[in-house]
Amino acid sequence: MPESDQPTPAPVELPIQFRIQPMAYFGVFMMMVTAVILAGASLTYLGWTLVLPVLGGYWMYRIRTVVTVDGLRAVGTLRTREIPWDELSGLSFPRWGAVRAVTTDSTRVRLPAIAFRDLPLLSAASAGRIPDPYAARSTD
Repeated sequence: MPESDQPTPAPVELPIQFRIQPMAYFGVFMMMVTAVILAGASLTYLGWTLVLPVLGGYWMYRIRTVVTVDGLRAVGTLRTREIPWDELSGLSFPRWGAVRAVTTDSTRVRLPAIAFRDLPLLSAASAGRIPDPYAARSTD
């Protein structure tokens, strides 16, 4: 197929956030049910378990990856890392674990809430700085 016949990706309005899927909050709900049952058995000894679902829910709400005009922002549990586009060398997909951005000095930064299925949107948001493997596959 000639390159002129290929559809151009629709422009993406920045900033765009990648977050954990909302269905994952069901796990927090189930943790809360379990913690209420445990705390009901002995509030004195197991009452602290009521804090765990709250912390888990806050953690899930906090972590995200934000794509901006200037680069990537990885918001983790305790800190936030900014990666300008000119310092981004590529992405790394370890067998187990989160996607990692590789900088020009070979530092690897974890990108929370990014999965392989998010790459077409990530590619469009980065204005082609991050290649879309699905588009490359369809041109072969």
